[in-house]
Amino acid sequence: MTVTWSMGPGTLEVPLSLFAKNRERLAKKLKNGQIVIFQGGDSINHYDTDVEYVFRQESYFTWICGVREPGCYFALDVGTKKAYLFVPRLPEEYEVWMGKRLSCANFKNIYAVDEVYYVDELQDVLKRLKPEVLLTLSGPNTDSGLTAKEAIFEGINEFNVDNETLFPIIAELRVIKTPEEIEVMRYVCKTSSDAHKQVMLHAKPGLLEYQCESVFLDHCYRVGGCRHVSYTCICGSGDNSAILHYGHAAAPNCKMIQNGDMCLFDMGANYAGYAADITCSFPANGKFTDDQKLIYEAVLAARDAVFREAKPGVKWTDMHLTANRAMLEHLKRGNLLKGDVEEMIKHGINGILQPHGLGHLLGLDVHDVGGYLAHCPPRPSGPLARLRTARLLQPGMVLTVEPGCYFIPKLLDSALNNQEQARFFNWDMVDKYRGFGGVRIEDDVLITENGIEDLTSVPRTVAEIEAFMANGANFK
Repeated sequence: MTVTWSMGPGTLEVPLSLFAKNRERLAKKLKNGQIVIFQGGDSINHYDTDVEYVFRQESYFTWICGVREPGCYFALDVGTKKAYLFVPRLPEEYEVWMGKRLSCANFKNIYAVDEVYYVDELQDVLKRLKPEVLLTLSGPNTDSGLTAKEAIFEGINEFNVDNETLFPIIAELRVIKTPEEIEVMRYVCKTSSDAHKQVMLHAKPGLLEYQCESVFLDHCYRVGGCRHVSYTCICGSGDNSAILHYGHAAAPNCKMIQNGDMCLFDMGANYAGYAADITCSFPANGKFTDDQKLIYEAVLAARDAVFREAKPGVKWTDMHLTANRAMLEHLKRGNLLKGDVEEMIKHGINGILQPHGLGHLLGLDVHDVGGYLAHCPPRPSGPLARLRTARLLQPGMVLTVEPGCYFIPKLLDSALNNQEQARFFNWDMVDKYRGFGGVRIEDDVLITENGIEDLTSVPRTVAEIEAFMANGANFK
Protein backbone atom coordinates (compact mmCIF):
# COMPACT_ATOMS: atom_id res chain seq x y z
CA MET A 1 0.00 0.00 0.00
CA THR A 2 1.22 3.49 -0.83
CA VAL A 3 2.60 5.38 2.18
CA THR A 4 3.43 8.81 0.70
CA TRP A 5 2.39 11.19 -2.06
CA SER A 6 4.52 13.68 -3.93
CA MET A 7 4.77 15.52 -7.23
CA GLY A 8 7.93 13.64 -8.15
CA PRO A 9 11.68 13.72 -7.54
CA GLY A 10 12.84 16.75 -5.60
CA THR A 11 9.41 17.51 -4.14
CA LEU A 12 8.19 16.75 -0.63
CA GLU A 13 7.00 13.23 0.15
CA VAL A 14 3.78 13.80 2.09
CA PRO A 15 3.02 10.83 4.37
CA LEU A 16 -0.52 9.51 4.08
CA SER A 17 -0.29 9.07 7.85
CA LEU A 18 -0.91 12.84 7.96
CA PHE A 19 -4.53 12.23 7.00
CA ALA A 20 -4.84 9.08 9.13
CA LYS A 21 -3.69 11.09 12.14
CA ASN A 22 -6.31 13.74 11.40
CA ARG A 23 -8.95 11.02 11.38
CA GLU A 24 -7.67 9.69 14.70
CA ARG A 25 -7.80 13.17 16.23
CA LEU A 26 -11.36 13.62 15.03
CA ALA A 27 -12.54 10.19 16.20
CA LYS A 28 -11.27 10.91 19.73
CA LYS A 29 -13.66 13.87 19.89
CA LEU A 30 -16.70 11.83 18.83
CA LYS A 31 -18.72 8.85 20.06
CA ASN A 32 -19.26 5.24 19.04
CA GLY A 33 -22.32 4.86 16.85
CA GLN A 34 -21.54 8.02 14.92
CA ILE A 35 -20.41 8.00 11.30
CA VAL A 36 -18.91 11.12 9.78
CA ILE A 37 -19.80 11.70 6.13
CA PHE A 38 -18.05 14.23 3.88
CA GLN A 39 -18.74 15.23 0.31
CA GLY A 40 -15.73 16.33 -1.71
CA GLY A 41 -15.59 18.99 -4.37
CA ASP A 42 -17.00 18.66 -7.89
CA SER A 43 -15.58 19.65 -11.25
CA ILE A 44 -17.01 23.00 -12.36
CA ASN A 45 -17.41 24.16 -15.95
CA HIS A 46 -16.67 27.62 -17.30
CA TYR A 47 -20.24 28.86 -17.49
CA ASP A 48 -22.08 26.95 -20.27
CA THR A 49 -18.98 25.53 -21.96
CA ASP A 50 -17.43 22.09 -21.89
CA VAL A 51 -14.18 23.50 -20.45
CA GLU A 52 -13.59 22.80 -16.76
CA TYR A 53 -11.74 24.85 -14.18
CA VAL A 54 -8.60 23.15 -12.92
CA PHE A 55 -9.96 21.12 -10.01
CA ARG A 56 -9.05 21.95 -6.41
CA GLN A 57 -10.33 19.75 -3.62
CA GLU A 58 -12.53 21.08 -0.83
CA SER A 59 -10.36 21.79 2.21
CA TYR A 60 -12.17 19.76 4.89
CA PHE A 61 -12.18 16.81 2.50
CA THR A 62 -8.44 17.19 2.00
CA TRP A 63 -7.92 17.35 5.77
CA ILE A 64 -9.76 14.08 6.40
CA CYS A 65 -8.38 11.93 3.57
CA GLY A 66 -6.16 13.81 1.10
CA VAL A 67 -8.14 12.56 -1.92
CA ARG A 68 -7.40 14.67 -4.99
CA GLU A 69 -10.15 13.60 -7.42
CA PRO A 70 -13.56 15.26 -7.80
CA GLY A 71 -16.96 13.74 -7.17
CA CYS A 72 -16.02 11.63 -4.12
CA TYR A 73 -17.51 10.99 -0.68
CA PHE A 74 -15.76 9.85 2.48
CA ALA A 75 -17.06 8.21 5.65
CA LEU A 76 -15.36 7.61 9.00
CA ASP A 77 -16.90 5.07 11.36
CA VAL A 78 -16.07 6.45 14.79
CA GLY A 79 -16.56 3.11 16.56
CA THR A 80 -14.29 1.01 14.34
CA LYS A 81 -12.06 3.90 13.14
CA LYS A 82 -12.44 2.49 9.61
CA ALA A 83 -12.14 4.86 6.64
CA TYR A 84 -14.45 4.45 3.63
CA LEU A 85 -13.89 6.20 0.31
CA PHE A 86 -16.61 6.42 -2.34
CA VAL A 87 -15.55 7.25 -5.89
CA PRO A 88 -17.54 8.01 -9.06
CA ARG A 89 -18.38 5.08 -11.32
CA LEU A 90 -16.97 6.37 -14.59
CA PRO A 91 -18.27 5.33 -18.03
CA GLU A 92 -16.15 3.18 -20.35
CA GLU A 93 -15.74 6.12 -22.73
CA TYR A 94 -13.74 7.90 -20.03
CA GLU A 95 -10.73 5.83 -21.07
CA VAL A 96 -10.87 7.21 -24.63
CA TRP A 97 -10.56 10.84 -23.55
CA MET A 98 -9.25 10.93 -20.00
CA GLY A 99 -7.08 7.86 -19.51
CA LYS A 100 -7.38 4.59 -17.63
CA ARG A 101 -10.11 4.30 -15.03
CA LEU A 102 -8.83 3.44 -11.57
CA SER A 103 -10.43 0.49 -9.81
CA CYS A 104 -11.60 0.58 -6.20
CA ALA A 105 -8.50 -1.47 -5.36
CA ASN A 106 -6.33 1.17 -7.02
CA PHE A 107 -7.91 3.92 -4.92
CA LYS A 108 -7.50 1.87 -1.75
CA ASN A 109 -3.79 1.55 -2.46
CA ILE A 110 -3.28 5.20 -3.45
CA TYR A 111 -4.98 6.71 -0.41
CA ALA A 112 -4.35 4.00 2.23
CA VAL A 113 -7.99 3.78 3.31
CA ASP A 114 -9.76 0.68 4.61
CA GLU A 115 -12.48 0.22 2.01
CA VAL A 116 -13.43 1.79 -1.32
CA TYR A 117 -16.82 1.66 -3.06
CA TYR A 118 -18.58 3.54 -5.81
CA VAL A 119 -20.69 6.57 -4.97
CA ASP A 120 -23.85 4.78 -6.12
CA GLU A 121 -23.20 2.23 -3.35
CA LEU A 122 -23.00 4.85 -0.59
CA GLN A 123 -26.52 4.44 0.74
CA ASP A 124 -26.32 0.62 0.88
CA VAL A 125 -22.93 0.65 2.61
CA LEU A 126 -24.13 3.10 5.25
CA LYS A 127 -27.24 0.99 5.86
CA ARG A 128 -25.00 -2.03 6.51
CA LEU A 129 -22.98 -0.03 9.01
CA LYS A 130 -26.18 0.93 10.87
CA PRO A 131 -25.07 4.27 12.33
CA GLU A 132 -27.01 5.74 15.22
CA VAL A 133 -26.37 9.12 13.65
CA LEU A 134 -24.68 10.56 10.56
CA LEU A 135 -22.58 13.63 11.26
CA THR A 136 -22.45 16.07 8.36
CA LEU A 137 -20.47 19.27 8.05
CA SER A 138 -22.28 22.60 8.12
CA GLY A 139 -21.08 25.86 9.55
CA PRO A 140 -20.12 29.43 8.65
CA ASN A 141 -16.74 30.55 7.40
CA THR A 142 -16.19 33.79 9.31
CA ASP A 143 -13.97 35.25 6.56
CA SER A 144 -16.15 34.61 3.52
CA GLY A 145 -19.56 34.43 5.18
CA LEU A 146 -20.23 31.24 3.19
CA THR A 147 -21.20 27.87 4.63
CA ALA A 148 -19.11 24.70 4.54
CA LYS A 149 -20.27 22.12 2.01
CA GLU A 150 -22.65 19.65 3.66
CA ALA A 151 -22.84 16.12 2.32
CA ILE A 152 -26.00 15.39 0.38
CA PHE A 153 -26.79 12.08 -1.32
CA GLU A 154 -29.83 10.14 -2.44
CA GLY A 155 -31.43 8.47 0.57
CA ILE A 156 -29.78 10.59 3.26
CA ASN A 157 -33.22 11.37 4.70
CA GLU A 158 -33.46 7.70 5.76
CA PHE A 159 -30.77 8.32 8.37
CA ASN A 160 -30.67 10.29 11.59
CA VAL A 161 -28.55 13.28 10.54
CA ASP A 162 -26.80 15.76 12.85
CA ASN A 163 -25.27 18.78 11.06
CA GLU A 164 -24.32 20.76 14.16
CA THR A 165 -21.88 18.60 16.15
CA LEU A 166 -19.09 18.15 13.59
CA PHE A 167 -18.27 21.65 12.37
CA PRO A 168 -16.90 23.30 15.55
CA ILE A 169 -14.85 20.19 16.39
CA ILE A 170 -13.14 19.78 13.04
CA ALA A 171 -12.64 23.52 12.54
CA GLU A 172 -10.86 23.69 15.89
CA LEU A 173 -8.73 20.66 15.02
CA ARG A 174 -7.63 22.42 11.83
CA VAL A 175 -6.37 25.39 13.88
CA ILE A 176 -3.65 23.33 15.59
CA LYS A 177 -1.33 21.71 13.08
CA THR A 178 0.20 18.27 13.56
CA PRO A 179 3.95 17.73 13.07
CA GLU A 180 3.19 16.18 9.67
CA GLU A 181 1.16 19.20 8.58
CA ILE A 182 3.88 21.55 9.81
CA GLU A 183 6.43 19.77 7.60
CA VAL A 184 4.21 20.36 4.56
CA MET A 185 3.85 24.02 5.51
CA ARG A 186 7.61 24.36 5.96
CA TYR A 187 8.02 23.00 2.45
CA VAL A 188 5.44 25.23 0.78
CA CYS A 189 6.78 28.30 2.61
CA LYS A 190 10.35 27.42 1.57
CA THR A 191 9.23 26.96 -2.04
CA SER A 192 7.36 30.27 -1.95
CA SER A 193 10.31 32.06 -0.34
CA ASP A 194 12.67 30.78 -3.03
CA ALA A 195 10.22 31.86 -5.72
CA HIS A 196 10.02 35.37 -4.23
CA LYS A 197 13.80 35.55 -4.29
CA GLN A 198 13.81 34.60 -7.96
CA VAL A 199 11.37 37.45 -8.60
CA MET A 200 13.61 39.92 -6.76
CA LEU A 201 16.55 38.88 -8.97
CA HIS A 202 14.43 39.20 -12.12
CA ALA A 203 12.59 42.46 -11.34
CA LYS A 204 13.66 45.75 -12.87
CA PRO A 205 12.06 48.89 -14.32
CA GLY A 206 10.59 48.32 -17.77
CA LEU A 207 9.03 44.95 -16.97
CA LEU A 208 5.31 44.44 -16.63
CA GLU A 209 4.05 43.35 -13.25
CA TYR A 210 2.69 40.09 -14.63
CA GLN A 211 6.12 39.17 -15.98
CA CYS A 212 7.33 39.09 -12.37
CA GLU A 213 4.26 37.08 -11.41
CA SER A 214 5.14 34.55 -14.11
CA VAL A 215 8.61 34.05 -12.59
CA PHE A 216 6.99 33.19 -9.26
CA LEU A 217 4.51 30.78 -10.84
CA ASP A 218 7.22 29.09 -12.86
CA HIS A 219 9.48 28.43 -9.87
CA CYS A 220 6.66 27.16 -7.65
CA TYR A 221 5.48 24.68 -10.26
CA ARG A 222 8.66 23.73 -12.12
CA VAL A 223 10.90 23.46 -9.06
CA GLY A 224 8.48 22.96 -6.17
CA GLY A 225 5.78 20.86 -7.83
CA CYS A 226 3.09 23.33 -6.74
CA ARG A 227 0.45 23.21 -9.45
CA HIS A 228 -1.65 25.78 -7.64
CA VAL A 229 -1.08 29.04 -5.86
CA SER A 230 -3.19 29.71 -2.80
CA TYR A 231 -4.81 32.93 -4.05
CA THR A 232 -4.60 35.35 -6.95
CA CYS A 233 -1.10 36.83 -7.01
CA ILE A 234 -0.85 40.50 -5.97
CA CYS A 235 1.95 42.19 -7.93
CA GLY A 236 1.57 45.91 -7.31
CA SER A 237 4.18 48.49 -8.28
CA GLY A 238 4.15 52.23 -7.66
CA ASP A 239 0.70 53.46 -6.65
CA ASN A 240 -0.74 49.97 -7.26
CA SER A 241 1.10 48.76 -4.17
CA ALA A 242 -1.50 50.61 -2.08
CA ILE A 243 -4.33 48.52 -3.57
CA LEU A 244 -4.70 45.82 -0.95
CA HIS A 245 -6.18 43.14 -3.22
CA TYR A 246 -4.62 44.24 -6.51
CA GLY A 247 -4.33 41.62 -9.25
CA HIS A 248 -8.06 41.00 -9.77
CA ALA A 249 -9.71 40.94 -13.20
CA ALA A 250 -10.09 44.72 -13.39
CA ALA A 251 -6.44 45.30 -12.43
CA PRO A 252 -4.59 42.16 -13.61
CA ASN A 253 -0.98 42.95 -12.65
CA CYS A 254 -0.55 44.76 -15.96
CA LYS A 255 1.24 48.04 -15.18
CA MET A 256 4.79 48.65 -16.40
CA ILE A 257 7.22 48.93 -13.49
CA GLN A 258 8.91 52.33 -13.39
CA ASN A 259 12.28 53.41 -12.03
CA GLY A 260 11.66 54.67 -8.50
CA ASP A 261 8.66 52.39 -7.89
CA MET A 262 8.27 50.27 -4.81
CA CYS A 263 7.08 46.76 -5.62
CA LEU A 264 4.71 44.94 -3.28
CA PHE A 265 4.42 41.29 -4.32
CA ASP A 266 2.05 39.14 -2.25
CA MET A 267 2.16 35.54 -3.51
CA GLY A 268 2.00 32.07 -2.01
CA ALA A 269 2.27 28.57 -3.43
CA ASN A 270 0.07 25.61 -2.51
CA TYR A 271 1.27 22.03 -2.02
CA ALA A 272 -0.89 19.04 -1.06
CA GLY A 273 -3.64 21.56 -0.34
CA TYR A 274 -1.57 23.56 2.18
CA ALA A 275 -1.04 27.28 1.65
CA ALA A 276 1.76 29.79 1.94
CA ASP A 277 1.13 33.53 2.00
CA ILE A 278 4.23 35.74 1.75
CA THR A 279 4.69 39.40 0.83
CA CYS A 280 7.96 41.02 -0.20
CA SER A 281 8.31 44.77 -0.73
CA PHE A 282 11.39 46.16 -2.45
CA PRO A 283 12.51 48.99 -4.76
CA ALA A 284 12.23 48.10 -8.43
CA ASN A 285 15.74 49.38 -9.13
CA GLY A 286 17.33 47.55 -6.21
CA LYS A 287 18.22 50.65 -4.15
CA PHE A 288 16.07 52.29 -1.47
CA THR A 289 15.62 56.04 -1.47
CA ASP A 290 15.45 57.76 1.93
CA ASP A 291 11.67 58.10 1.54
CA GLN A 292 11.27 54.41 0.70
CA LYS A 293 13.56 53.42 3.54
CA LEU A 294 11.50 55.38 6.11
CA ILE A 295 8.28 53.56 5.25
CA TYR A 296 9.90 50.16 4.81
CA GLU A 297 11.74 50.29 8.12
CA ALA A 298 8.59 51.45 9.91
CA VAL A 299 6.81 48.33 8.69
CA LEU A 300 9.81 46.15 9.52
CA ALA A 301 9.84 47.60 13.05
CA ALA A 302 6.21 46.52 13.38
CA ARG A 303 7.00 43.00 12.23
CA ASP A 304 10.01 42.74 14.54
CA ALA A 305 7.97 43.91 17.53
CA VAL A 306 5.50 41.06 16.97
CA PHE A 307 8.34 38.57 16.51
CA ARG A 308 9.74 39.56 19.91
CA GLU A 309 6.46 39.27 21.79
CA ALA A 310 4.39 36.57 20.09
CA LYS A 311 4.12 33.39 22.18
CA PRO A 312 1.47 31.10 23.63
CA GLY A 313 -1.10 32.90 25.75
CA VAL A 314 -0.71 36.26 24.03
CA LYS A 315 -3.83 37.87 22.52
CA TRP A 316 -3.72 38.37 18.76
CA THR A 317 -5.47 41.71 19.24
CA ASP A 318 -2.57 42.81 21.46
CA MET A 319 -0.10 41.76 18.75
CA HIS A 320 -1.97 43.91 16.23
CA LEU A 321 -1.69 46.95 18.50
CA THR A 322 1.95 46.15 19.28
CA ALA A 323 2.68 46.28 15.56
CA ASN A 324 0.70 49.49 15.14
CA ARG A 325 2.58 51.23 17.97
CA ALA A 326 5.99 50.25 16.61
CA MET A 327 5.13 51.51 13.13
CA LEU A 328 3.61 54.79 14.33
CA GLU A 329 6.60 55.46 16.61
CA HIS A 330 8.97 54.99 13.69
CA LEU A 331 6.93 57.28 11.43
CA LYS A 332 6.83 59.85 14.20
CA ARG A 333 10.63 59.77 14.48
CA GLY A 334 10.75 60.22 10.72
CA ASN A 335 8.58 63.35 11.05
CA LEU A 336 5.67 62.01 9.04
CA LEU A 337 3.48 61.91 12.15
CA LYS A 338 3.36 64.04 15.31
CA GLY A 339 1.76 63.75 18.72
CA ASP A 340 1.22 60.95 21.20
CA VAL A 341 1.10 57.46 19.69
CA GLU A 342 -1.60 56.23 22.06
CA GLU A 343 -3.72 59.22 21.06
CA MET A 344 -3.09 58.36 17.43
CA ILE A 345 -4.45 54.87 18.01
CA LYS A 346 -7.40 56.25 19.95
CA HIS A 347 -8.30 58.38 16.93
CA GLY A 348 -7.73 55.66 14.34
CA ILE A 349 -4.52 56.82 12.67
CA ASN A 350 -3.33 53.22 12.66
CA GLY A 351 -6.37 52.32 10.56
CA ILE A 352 -5.67 55.11 8.08
CA LEU A 353 -2.18 53.83 7.34
CA GLN A 354 -2.92 50.11 7.80
CA PRO A 355 -6.60 49.41 7.20
CA HIS A 356 -6.23 45.61 7.46
CA GLY A 357 -5.53 43.33 10.38
CA LEU A 358 -2.10 42.10 11.44
CA GLY A 359 -2.61 38.67 9.92
CA HIS A 360 -4.67 35.50 9.92
CA LEU A 361 -4.61 31.78 10.55
CA LEU A 362 -3.00 29.80 7.74
CA GLY A 363 -3.34 26.18 6.68
CA LEU A 364 -5.46 24.42 4.08
CA ASP A 365 -7.04 27.78 3.35
CA VAL A 366 -5.04 30.96 3.01
CA HIS A 367 -7.48 32.56 5.45
CA ASP A 368 -7.79 29.41 7.51
CA VAL A 369 -10.80 28.42 9.57
CA GLY A 370 -11.27 28.78 13.32
CA GLY A 371 -10.95 32.53 13.75
CA TYR A 372 -14.27 33.14 15.47
CA LEU A 373 -15.69 29.82 16.65
CA ALA A 374 -18.29 29.89 19.41
CA HIS A 375 -15.78 29.27 22.23
CA CYS A 376 -13.36 31.95 20.96
CA PRO A 377 -13.21 35.65 21.82
CA PRO A 378 -15.80 37.46 19.69
CA ARG A 379 -14.91 39.80 16.86
CA PRO A 380 -13.84 43.14 18.40
CA SER A 381 -15.62 46.37 17.65
CA GLY A 382 -14.17 49.43 15.94
CA PRO A 383 -10.98 49.23 13.85
CA LEU A 384 -10.03 45.86 15.37
CA ALA A 385 -13.14 44.36 13.76
CA ARG A 386 -11.02 43.83 10.64
CA LEU A 387 -8.92 41.24 12.47
CA ARG A 388 -9.66 37.72 11.22
CA THR A 389 -9.26 36.31 14.73
CA ALA A 390 -9.02 37.61 18.29
CA ARG A 391 -7.78 34.34 19.79
CA LEU A 392 -5.03 33.65 22.27
CA LEU A 393 -2.00 32.20 20.55
CA GLN A 394 -1.42 28.45 21.04
CA PRO A 395 1.46 26.14 20.10
CA GLY A 396 0.81 24.57 16.71
CA MET A 397 -1.00 27.55 15.23
CA VAL A 398 0.35 28.92 11.95
CA LEU A 399 -0.42 32.55 11.22
CA THR A 400 0.70 35.33 8.94
CA VAL A 401 2.33 38.43 10.40
CA GLU A 402 1.75 41.13 7.80
CA PRO A 403 1.95 44.74 8.96
CA GLY A 404 1.75 47.37 6.26
CA CYS A 405 1.82 51.10 5.61
CA TYR A 406 -0.15 52.47 2.65
CA PHE A 407 -0.90 55.87 1.23
CA ILE A 408 -4.46 55.30 0.04
CA PRO A 409 -5.95 58.52 -1.38
CA LYS A 410 -9.47 57.92 -0.08
CA LEU A 411 -8.27 57.31 3.47
CA LEU A 412 -5.78 60.19 3.46
CA ASP A 413 -8.45 62.59 2.21
CA SER A 414 -10.81 61.35 4.92
CA ALA A 415 -8.15 62.01 7.58
CA LEU A 416 -7.36 65.45 6.14
CA ASN A 417 -11.01 66.42 6.46
CA ASN A 418 -11.28 65.09 10.01
CA GLN A 419 -9.87 67.61 12.51
CA GLU A 420 -9.31 64.96 15.18
CA GLN A 421 -7.18 62.91 12.77
CA ALA A 422 -5.58 65.62 10.64
CA ARG A 423 -3.61 67.04 13.58
CA PHE A 424 -1.42 63.94 13.80
CA PHE A 425 -0.02 64.24 10.26
CA ASN A 426 2.71 66.48 8.93
CA TRP A 427 0.84 67.09 5.72
CA ASP A 428 3.69 68.64 3.76
CA MET A 429 5.59 65.40 4.19
CA VAL A 430 2.54 63.18 3.74
CA ASP A 431 1.81 64.87 0.41
CA LYS A 432 5.23 63.75 -0.83
CA TYR A 433 4.00 60.19 -0.46
CA ARG A 434 0.82 60.57 -2.50
CA GLY A 435 1.34 58.16 -5.36
CA PHE A 436 4.00 56.25 -3.41
CA GLY A 437 1.76 53.22 -2.90
CA GLY A 438 2.56 51.09 0.10
CA VAL A 439 4.74 48.55 1.84
CA ARG A 440 3.73 45.23 3.34
CA ILE A 441 6.01 42.66 4.96
CA GLU A 442 4.36 39.29 5.43
CA ASP A 443 5.86 36.24 7.10
CA ASP A 444 4.29 32.87 7.84
CA VAL A 445 5.04 31.86 11.42
CA LEU A 446 4.51 28.80 13.59
CA ILE A 447 3.66 29.37 17.23
CA THR A 448 6.00 27.23 19.34
CA GLU A 449 6.10 26.52 23.08
CA ASN A 450 8.37 29.52 23.65
CA GLY A 451 7.71 31.95 20.81
CA ILE A 452 7.65 31.64 17.04
CA GLU A 453 9.40 29.85 14.20
CA ASP A 454 9.53 31.94 11.04
CA LEU A 455 8.72 29.64 8.11
CA THR A 456 9.63 32.40 5.64
CA SER A 457 13.18 32.85 4.36
CA VAL A 458 13.66 35.98 2.25
CA PRO A 459 15.84 39.10 2.56
CA ARG A 460 14.11 41.45 4.99
CA THR A 461 16.33 44.34 6.08
CA VAL A 462 17.17 47.19 3.72
CA ALA A 463 20.80 46.03 3.64
CA GLU A 464 19.81 42.41 2.94
CA ILE A 465 17.49 43.38 0.10
CA GLU A 466 20.00 45.69 -1.55
CA ALA A 467 22.80 43.13 -1.26
CA PHE A 468 20.59 40.36 -2.67
CA MET A 469 19.27 42.45 -5.55
CA ALA A 470 22.81 43.53 -6.45
CA ASN A 471 23.08 40.10 -8.07
CA GLY A 472 19.93 40.67 -10.12
CA ALA A 473 18.72 42.17 -13.38
CA ASN A 474 19.30 45.79 -12.37
CA PHE A 475 23.05 45.28 -12.04
CA LYS A 476 23.82 43.09 -15.06
